[in-house]
Amino acid sequence: MNSGSSDPKKKGIGFACAWKGIRLVWSSERNFRIHTAAAVLALTAGGILGLSTVEWAVLIVTIALVLTLEMVNSAVEKLLDHLHPSHHPAVGAVKDVSAGAVLTAAGGSVVIGIFLFGPKLAAVLM
Repeated sequence: MNSGSSDPKKKGIGFACAWKGIRLVWSSERNFRIHTAAAVLALTAGGILGLSTVEWAVLIVTIALVLTLEMVNSAVEKLLDHLHPSHHPAVGAVKDVSAGAVLTAAGGSVVIGIFLFGPKLAAVLM
């Protein structure tokens, strides 16, 4: 969303709106808080286990993907609830697909976590 303006005040508005959106999803979406807690645990484990630069990059991209999809899913649900408050099969299908995208990313993040942390944990435990 580029306004084309070089006015720093207008550029700051975009960041303010973005942070407002993050605060909104944090306060209203339990799953976002759960995913954030899992991200903090993964970042802590990465620090303790000494991830390589590439492993850090994979971890951070994975976390960003899951949190972003959770936010998009929340936005889709809020928009559809506003546009069509009563139950409609098409609205339900869109919501289900959106939630499925989050589930797919979260499942993939678990597999990535196993690849990143499994060998390091095995080395520490043995």
